[in-house]
Amino acid sequence: MAYLTKSINQRAHEAMGKQFGAINEPVTEVNGIRVEKSVIINKGRKELYRFWRNFENLPHIMNHLEEVRVINPVRSHWVAKAPAGTTVEWDAEITHDHENELIAWSSIEGSKVPNAGTVRFLHFAEGQTEVRVSLEYDPPGGRLGDWIAGLLGEKPEQQITEDLARFKQIMEIESKSADEIDTDQEVI
Repeated sequence: MAYLTKSINQRAHEAMGKQFGAINEPVTEVNGIRVEKSVIINKGRKELYRFWRNFENLPHIMNHLEEVRVINPVRSHWVAKAPAGTTVEWDAEITHDHENELIAWSSIEGSKVPNAGTVRFLHFAEGQTEVRVSLEYDPPGGRLGDWIAGLLGEKPEQQITEDLARFKQIMEIESKSADEIDTDQEVI
């Protein structure tokens, strides 16, 4: 497991430019599972980035997260709900941070759930931003563990779709009355 984590972290740093280089690089491919989802939000990139960059906000939009604790400007500790009422914890570090455009991360070597990913804040139209999340992870138990998690309703694909819909709803709520909120948000 330590080898796999190291491999994921090394690839993440290479693909995302350890020196915080080009922002168009894709999330590195790993021997895990890749998920990519996006949503259009009727807010500017600056506001969306600022909310997301404060990682302690994320449990408000991500039901599977119990806690995110910022350790220092580039490292954070994550606690997530897992199947069968358990939790899983890991530390992550920011590998890229381009204000109002991109946040990239990878888990620290030795994590129980090796992962790496990006969230991009892309100008879509005047007052609209596409928020695109790309995640690669190696679930406990590998693909079999992922399949079992799916049976239990714990698939990260579905969780990210729901998280992005909730993020859209929360960020747009200021500009809409409660009667106007559509709970069936379209997430691509």
